[in-house]
Amino acid sequence: MATQFGPCLSSSTTFIPSSHFKNETTVLFNRLVVTLPRKSTWLSQIHSRIHGQKHFHLKCSNGHPLNAVSWHDGFDGSPVAKEHLKPQDKEGLSIPVSEEEKENSTLSITVVGASGDLAKKKIFPALFALFYEDWLPKNFTVFGYARTKLTDEELRNMISGTLTCRIDQRENCADKMDQFLKRCFYHAGQYDSEEDFSKLDSKLKDKEAGKVSNRLFYLSVPPNIFVDVVRCASLRASSSHGWTRVIVEKPFGRDSESSGELTRCLKQYLTEDQIFRIDHYLGKELVENLSVLRFSNLVFEPLWSRAYIRNVQLIFSEDFGTEGRGGYFDNYGIIRDIMQNHLLQILALFAMETPVSLDGEDIRNEKVKVLRSMKPLQLEDVTVGQYKGHSKSGRSYPAYTDDPTVPKDSLTPTFAAAALFINNARWDGVPFLMKAGKALHTRRAEIRVQFRHVPGNLYKRNFGTDLDKATNELVLRVQPDEAIYLKINNKVPGLGMRLDRSDLNLLYRARYAKEIPDAYERLLLDAMAGERRLFIRSDELDAAWALFTPMLKELEEKKIVPELYPHGSRGPVGAHYLAAKYNVRWGDLSGDDS
Repeated sequence: MATQFGPCLSSSTTFIPSSHFKNETTVLFNRLVVTLPRKSTWLSQIHSRIHGQKHFHLKCSNGHPLNAVSWHDGFDGSPVAKEHLKPQDKEGLSIPVSEEEKENSTLSITVVGASGDLAKKKIFPALFALFYEDWLPKNFTVFGYARTKLTDEELRNMISGTLTCRIDQRENCADKMDQFLKRCFYHAGQYDSEEDFSKLDSKLKDKEAGKVSNRLFYLSVPPNIFVDVVRCASLRASSSHGWTRVIVEKPFGRDSESSGELTRCLKQYLTEDQIFRIDHYLGKELVENLSVLRFSNLVFEPLWSRAYIRNVQLIFSEDFGTEGRGGYFDNYGIIRDIMQNHLLQILALFAMETPVSLDGEDIRNEKVKVLRSMKPLQLEDVTVGQYKGHSKSGRSYPAYTDDPTVPKDSLTPTFAAAALFINNARWDGVPFLMKAGKALHTRRAEIRVQFRHVPGNLYKRNFGTDLDKATNELVLRVQPDEAIYLKINNKVPGLGMRLDRSDLNLLYRARYAKEIPDAYERLLLDAMAGERRLFIRSDELDAAWALFTPMLKELEEKKIVPELYPHGSRGPVGAHYLAAKYNVRWGDLSGDDS
């Protein structure tokens, strides 16, 4: 059954515009956030790891010049007063930040839904990792909020088992854990109770001790609770003299209509700048590296068009099924769960034009242009599948419908492949193929760029009739074993003329000893800093749903039966027919794949 969003306002609630959401502008710097009240001095910032200095040269966390940072972070939409902006050099601003001012601000992070799996496995460990590496400000507290009755100590015991230290930084690990856990507290309450959030507000104020309070709420709860939590937090637990921000987890609705309604309801209590719609795939290291690879390497940017690229493949596969999560998954399916968000976001980043700057708004503007240039997905360009039971090597693997939380007659796809097209001058006619599935033969997420055949290739005889073997291919492996590699053709040593296909390979674990941070660490840090480039804007969300909603409705109205494929296989045969329709061969299925 589809998630239903209730009325944005209950009959007993009078909407009160939160004027205190309109009193600040945040400017992002490298490991530092400074908050500008409208008529006062600089008041708050995130703790810098540079100790013992009275003044810092500040840059934004992207590493780009400060003049590329969005200055319209003020909640009333007005720009920062010019008198606050006094550029000193090309590298950024030189602004005095005193120790006294650092002492006068605090950050309060509230994890709503703290007893859930996401909070325990991802959010609390990410917060600890940031604390361990000194990315959090000096004055911070973490509150868990959920309906489950817990004490502070019970919360600490619950999350302590999920905290780990970096492989390359294990010294003082136990001490760091103890320090972090002492900053963690718990408040039990109902998600729709303003009274309970008022009590939370009192506890937050006690910990903030009169300092300038910045508050971040992470909504790790089902989507049908979003609006209730936002209403209560906005009216009863928002900061009165700092910023208040809310991180919202997907799903953001299940079609254009429900997504639009959710956005409309959230915006009755929050401004767009306060809403951080998180897609954790955008925080992954290789997705972050996509733009760097393209825009900072001359060898790639000239090739990034229909003139040289034959097709682009975005592939996601898991080697396990729903495993008790079927109740949630059956309401959404693989297309809504993976393709409409994770893979489409990567596609937009891949295909966008060069942004004016690395400012979050400039990047998101270009992503929206890509999405609006795409034609809505047609049913004939989609194939769906569902995994069935399978026995291998004496072990039995269950079917999707064997999950006790899934209806026996479910038609929900656990696999889908689709062909999308961008109607602009750069990408006209280039198929962007997506493939996502559960219970497949391997776990992987990657972007594969297959280049065109070499015109008049002098060595085509050496490849026989299969010219695909001579195709150059760029692969960005997002997970596991993060890597970037380029498939090239070369001569095998010897007196004869025999060609081979080899990889120019950047394997991250071989090149970099440092452990790669989890995506949630990057995204949490960006939300604290007010950096929005890796979060989804409402018009971006609307454009994404517009591509998929007509096809999803047709799929459900016509009750299309998914093709069955064995648990642990490479997926349904229909995916190969879809690729062949556009003269494409899936790159992850080639025998010489790395």
